[in-house]
Amino acid sequence: MSARDGRPSRLRRLTALAEQAASREHILERLKSGSMHALLSVTAAVVAYIPPSSLGLQEGFWAAITALAVTQAELSATHSTARDQFLGAAIGGAVGAGFAYMLGHSLPVFALAAFIALVLAWLTNVPSAARLAGITVTIIMLVPHKTSDLTMLASRFGEVTWGIVAALIVATPVSMLRAHLEARHREASERQAD
Repeated sequence: MSARDGRPSRLRRLTALAEQAASREHILERLKSGSMHALLSVTAAVVAYIPPSSLGLQEGFWAAITALAVTQAELSATHSTARDQFLGAAIGGAVGAGFAYMLGHSLPVFALAAFIALVLAWLTNVPSAARLAGITVTIIMLVPHKTSDLTMLASRFGEVTWGIVAALIVATPVSMLRAHLEARHREASERQAD
C-alpha cells in the first residue's frame, strides 16, 4: 500500500467511522449508567451539604464537594476513594496547620508544606492521597480565613470526613441492592438454562 493511492487515509477514516459506530451502539447503556451515577453522586452531595448548612456553617460546600469526589459507581471504588480523601485531608491538614503555626503564611512556607505533605502521602503507600494532601495544604495556607489555622484544620477535616460518610451512607445500600438484583438475575438465568 503506498501513501500516494490514498489507502492509508481511507483506512484511518474507516477506522474512525467504525469507532464512532461502536460508541453509538452503547449510548443507551452509557446514559443509564451515567444517570445512575449522577443520581447517586448528587444525592450524596445533598446529604453531605444539609447538616453543615443547617448548623450555619459557612463552608459546608466542602462536604458536598468531597461527597461528589468520593462517590463512585462501584462500592469498592467508593471505599478506595474515601480512604484516599480521608488520608489526604489528614496529612495535608496536619502539615498545613503545623507549618502555618510554626513558620507563618508565606509562599515559600506553603511550597515547603505542600512538598512535605505530598511526600508523606507517598510514604504511606497511598500515592493517590497526595493530591488531596496538597489541596488541603493549599486551602489551609492560601485561602483567606478569619479563624485560627487549627480551627481551619478541624473544619476542613470535619467537612471531608462528613462528605465521605455521606457518600458511604448513600452508596452502600445502593450497591447492596444492585448486588442482590444481579444475584437474582443470575439465579433466574441458571434456572432457565437447566
